[in-house]
Amino acid sequence: MFQCPLCSKGGFKDEVAVAHHMNQPLSGCSTWLHDIIRLDSALTESMDVIDDELSTPNDSHHLANTYEDHNRSGGWDEDTGSGANLNEGGFTGSVNEEEISPTSDFIDWFPGASRSYGTGHTFLDLFNLDKNSMHHARNLYYPFSGQKDWELASWLLRLGLSMGKTDSFLSLEIIQGLPLSAEMLPIGPRWMSQVIETKHPTKSPVILYWCDPLDCISSLLNHPSFHDKLDFTPRKVYTMAQPLCRVYSEWMTGDDTWTMQLALPRGATLLGTILSSNKTNVSMMMGDRVTHPLLISLANMPMSTRLKTSFNSFMLTALLPVPKFLHKKKHMRGVLEDRLVHQCLDLVLEPLKRAAREGIMLSDPIGHSRYCFTPLASYIITTAHSKVDSNDIEAFFCEAQKFHLNGVDKPFWQDWPFAEPSHFLTPENLHHLHKEFYDHNIKWIICAVGETEIDFRFSVLQPVTGFCHFHGGISKLKQVTGRAQHDIQRSIIVVSADVVPSAVMTAVRALTDFHYLVQSPQIDDRDIKCISTVLAEFHANKHAITAAGFRHGKGNKPIDNWYILKIELMQNMAPSISKTGITMQWSADTTEHTHITKIKDPACSSNNNNYNSQICRHLDHVDKCHCFDLATSLFDLRLQTNLDQHLDIDNDIIDFDVDDDDDLPANLLSTVKCPGYARPITNYFAMAKVLQHREVGTIPLPLRTFIVGRTAFHLAYSPSIRAISIDDAALKFGLPDLQPAFTDFLCHEDTHGYGHIHPLGGARRAGSSALLPFEKLQIWFKLRLQDTEFHDTTHVQPAQTLNCIPPSDIWTFGWYDTVIVNNEDGHSWPADGLCGHVIAQIRLIFHPIRKMDTEGTWKDRFLTYVQHFNNSGKREPAMHLHLLKRAKRSNRTRIGDVIPVTQLRAPVNVVPRFGASADPRLTQYNGMEHASEFWLNKYWDKNTFFPLSM
Repeated sequence: MFQCPLCSKGGFKDEVAVAHHMNQPLSGCSTWLHDIIRLDSALTESMDVIDDELSTPNDSHHLANTYEDHNRSGGWDEDTGSGANLNEGGFTGSVNEEEISPTSDFIDWFPGASRSYGTGHTFLDLFNLDKNSMHHARNLYYPFSGQKDWELASWLLRLGLSMGKTDSFLSLEIIQGLPLSAEMLPIGPRWMSQVIETKHPTKSPVILYWCDPLDCISSLLNHPSFHDKLDFTPRKVYTMAQPLCRVYSEWMTGDDTWTMQLALPRGATLLGTILSSNKTNVSMMMGDRVTHPLLISLANMPMSTRLKTSFNSFMLTALLPVPKFLHKKKHMRGVLEDRLVHQCLDLVLEPLKRAAREGIMLSDPIGHSRYCFTPLASYIITTAHSKVDSNDIEAFFCEAQKFHLNGVDKPFWQDWPFAEPSHFLTPENLHHLHKEFYDHNIKWIICAVGETEIDFRFSVLQPVTGFCHFHGGISKLKQVTGRAQHDIQRSIIVVSADVVPSAVMTAVRALTDFHYLVQSPQIDDRDIKCISTVLAEFHANKHAITAAGFRHGKGNKPIDNWYILKIELMQNMAPSISKTGITMQWSADTTEHTHITKIKDPACSSNNNNYNSQICRHLDHVDKCHCFDLATSLFDLRLQTNLDQHLDIDNDIIDFDVDDDDDLPANLLSTVKCPGYARPITNYFAMAKVLQHREVGTIPLPLRTFIVGRTAFHLAYSPSIRAISIDDAALKFGLPDLQPAFTDFLCHEDTHGYGHIHPLGGARRAGSSALLPFEKLQIWFKLRLQDTEFHDTTHVQPAQTLNCIPPSDIWTFGWYDTVIVNNEDGHSWPADGLCGHVIAQIRLIFHPIRKMDTEGTWKDRFLTYVQHFNNSGKREPAMHLHLLKRAKRSNRTRIGDVIPVTQLRAPVNVVPRFGASADPRLTQYNGMEHASEFWLNKYWDKNTFFPLSM
């Protein structure tokens, strides 16, 4: 048995129980922590004095050395580095601080934040506290007889079979007798239930199911998967050495974390709590069965981790009751439900409130003990609740309605330190932006253009591989998904051009710009000013929408007011970004998916009665299996490491500085998981890096996967046409000047040498009968381009397929996609935008098959024949889009050029200009060939929106 070292109280089963006792705020033993903090603070201050006397800081990476007249709130007078001084025991939890803010080196870290206080416990330490841990020395998989029994039990428990099918499987004679129960596995957070008393009668008892949210937070903080993915230090990031322009991204870069850290004891650790609450249906096609899950996560995780569903960063901490009150008035039943929700939240979240007031010792993934506080960072809900106070519920509700309030008199956050509704009710992209766009913006455009016309225009757009094509238009869509809303938003502006009145188009375009700007993964003060500007531009022009009668309500009746809650909430987005970081990190996409895995899937394996209790039991089993699987995997790794050391492997001969990617197969480096995408993204950058170091003769040349700047290229191993003469290729693809274009390419190569940029356009110097050093071509119909995120080059975007397919029965003119081409030396994409670049249509992708004994720089390169567009350089005033025309010679033939594939930079969307009324002869197969003018659609992709807006 263990005892407290201060009061000598005994009877504790382990060190963790002793730590819990010493951390109780009403216990005299809790003063030990404050003594340590004061002692450590005094020691640190004395060490700082000594350091100042002995040395002068010269680290130019931090701003502390530049300014001297700021106090602790600014953090300028202490050189704290990353806030993780080893003398202070600090640890940011991040292996590479450059990954936190890859585009800026000017960071002011909060001094003295997040120190560690001795050794806590790791995930395996807690696993070893289980009563069955003594048996693991002989059998790692106890209580199972071995690995095979464990794999069978794990498969059965995670499979999601219904209760009847599970009983049927267990009744098999070959299965009977096997220890397949999960009840003896080590447990995680315990599920509890409680009957909630209500003042007003309900149809059935109100039962709340929950587990301690502090245990959930502790489990996330201590999980080995997040050992290098936790950020504990508030910081201010700037675009330059002078603190003039702030940059906001993660929660730790906002003003709130700095303010909260100032109010906490020196060395304390901020653990930002994220809550998500939204009702979800669990019955399919019938039953009207609804659950109300409460999810919890940590804002200390970077959004690239938290938004990945594979990390399971959101835990279910409660199933709130969804009662049916018997009040005679329907709207009062809604008020009673809202009040009950806050009553239950107040009960469930009390441990987090207490920890936010008094702090608690928790352990991080590597076993450091931290003095943690748990403020509410974000509460992700579809509608916001507000606080008023009254006892007469009906009279109070009538009064609250005057202020557009919902009637909740005791919100759960009223006694939560640092909880300010205007801060933690963070904007959320899925409902506040995309849903607003589909509920309002699209309807205004449809009213302005007309249903038939807008449907026809969407139907004749040329399809883009990987994106939804609306063959039947958009006006009659039912059950529209979030992805469909995104795809409509890509084209709604250019499709409705020349029909919508200028002032109306200005308002809709400004609101669309607002949507794109606030979804940026990194926003600085200048961007916030732009966000406020475009929102003000919308409000200045919005009355044109109501004046034209485009805003309709139920029964298609015109509405002349602007009481739209989602648009009103947009006023809070710019201030919210500066306080809590960018809105993208609070997206409900991940929590909506979590509802499937945590609620709907378990409900499907139930007996369709008492869903909540069966969901809790299912999740308890799944969590036990996951933890047991992780623990046994870690023990296996430890055993293997010990075996290697026992075999006296000489570690001294290993050079850890050598890049050993050469020894890794390409399939290990070829995928990367990205937030917002269901499947892993093929990483052609990693594949190209591997291929560059392969021995000559082991891979075909030229390389099918390669990198130029921030663009990765990939072509299939086998060409679509293995060998074809240049004359036949010109005939098949309809390119009469292919041979002279290639001759001009060769002349340019001879004049300027390899690697020089080939400009597009200019006089054709070669004749059609010029001799070429080859006879046959290899031709590819598809090329995949992949680029990195505009704001963060470490994040890889999904590759996009560019089609270059010759005419066929369906595609009578062929299928040719458009791309951005580098046209001048000294300009780079996307930093310089369209400066030094042109828009072109790919008409042929090929590689010449050289003759024997011929040399040339072209022999190991992929080439492409493109036809470019002329850009006037001026944007249309209402839409702010570029108008393009095909580049033609004096004889009205299109100008075509042969250039290396390496001059291509990024896919781009070009849409025909339909005019006041679209030509009825247009189809999705001929629109790009018949149109004479085109719009450069900057809204097609958020990654190209920013450079095309320059």
